[in-house]
Amino acid sequence: QVQLVESGGGSVQAGGSLRLSCGASGTASNSNVFTVNTAKWYRQAPGKAREWVALMTPHGPSNVRESVRGRFTISADDTSNMMYLQMNNLKPEDTAVYFCNVEIKMKTYWGPGTQVTVSS
Repeated sequence: QVQLVESGGGSVQAGGSLRLSCGASGTASNSNVFTVNTAKWYRQAPGKAREWVALMTPHGPSNVRESVRGRFTISADDTSNMMYLQMNNLKPEDTAVYFCNVEIKMKTYWGPGTQVTVSS
């Protein structure tokens, strides 16, 4: 059973940076599960719907939503089952619980989330 766990969340002031990590366990492949499947970061702010933030696909470029373009970068470590979300110039509206997500053989796996709080 694939399990994902996020880390790296916390509280920062506006303009600060955080790097979120997502680790995967229970995968059968020796490849990084995040580079050979479609992987995403989502976030959910209080009282709002969950929204995607960034994605990577095996054979295409990565992408981020418009509101974070130029500030957030998604990446993965080829030597381990890790995915990252580098978040720079954080804004109060980035405050949310951040989740990582991977689709493996038509099944979607989620981590429990990590809280990011940005104060003005």
